[in-house]
Amino acid sequence: MKLIDRYVSRQLIVNLLFAIVVLSLVLVIGNIFRKLLPLLVNHDLPVEYLVGFVAYVLPFSLIFTIPWGLLTAVLLVFGRLSADNELIALRSNGVSISRICIPLVVIAILCTAASVWLNVDVAPAAQEQMRSTVFNLATRNPMALFGSDQIIDQFPGHKIYVGKKDGNNLENIIVFEINEDSMPMKVTYARTGSLEADLPNKRILMHLFAARYQQRDDYDPFDLNRMRDGINVAEGTLPISLEELYEKEKRRASRSMLSLEQLLEQLKDNDPKMRSSSRTEINKRFSFPLACIVFALVGVPLGITAHRRETSFGFAMSLVIGVFYFLFIIIADTLRSNAKLHPELLVWFPNLLFLVLGIWMFRRLSKQ
Repeated sequence: MKLIDRYVSRQLIVNLLFAIVVLSLVLVIGNIFRKLLPLLVNHDLPVEYLVGFVAYVLPFSLIFTIPWGLLTAVLLVFGRLSADNELIALRSNGVSISRICIPLVVIAILCTAASVWLNVDVAPAAQEQMRSTVFNLATRNPMALFGSDQIIDQFPGHKIYVGKKDGNNLENIIVFEINEDSMPMKVTYARTGSLEADLPNKRILMHLFAARYQQRDDYDPFDLNRMRDGINVAEGTLPISLEELYEKEKRRASRSMLSLEQLLEQLKDNDPKMRSSSRTEINKRFSFPLACIVFALVGVPLGITAHRRETSFGFAMSLVIGVFYFLFIIIADTLRSNAKLHPELLVWFPNLLFLVLGIWMFRRLSKQ
């Protein structure tokens, strides 16, 4: 039996690692392109920031890829054992399905423990570090936030369009100064400009040349007939505060970035919406890792009954199950501030559903 255990364990571990690498690569690259694409295109992103960003986003990706990768590995391994009639041979010699799955149980428990550690400790801290990356980049290399043919909206109170950027020199610039209602109160047009970092004063100086502006009326900004055209300015300087950017980034901290201690502290808050959101986040961090166990339970009978050898089929099956599972988590997270719907219980529903389904399928398989 030790030979069988080693064989099954080796197959599961190899396929698990392969699936985790592939899925993590997709998620990490997707996050890089979603958040850092403008900086990559303009070649203004230092290598150390790119490496740091990958290191920070990887733990968050592993939260999803470990259970998803285990499901894929189970479908592939047990599907191959079934297709090669190895399961029939083992069962003919008196080895039950439950006995064959002992290595899987051990691996699933280890994956669950690793997922709990990532969900509770590592991923929230990594997300907090990733959130501060933009501010660190702005303070050390603020010009990297500007790129060609794009709108820069990281700075509170401003939206800036730059037609072309060459080093610190800009062309075809439009600066929108907006109020608290996101109404563009003043629009400045400039043919050319340049950027200067004034780090001691925590600001960026945007020098504008051949500029003109239009300004809405303060009392009736919706009346375009009262819009004023400003004089042409040969040269002007627009200061952009980096302190406001930092304050904006601090306010954007989400509950997924908070530690378990901080979430438990929020349960004492008088706001019922905050308490509900914190309860949901705490329950999600402990319910999510159990996906490793329920995926393993569901994956064995699915992999055997599917009776396919193609790797693409295993990935496709795991994709369908994974999306269905994570959909409930997303719905619960969306309803986290609605205490009447008890979203903290909804995050446990997919585990309960797949647990019942897996036990039923496994019992049917054992009787065959």
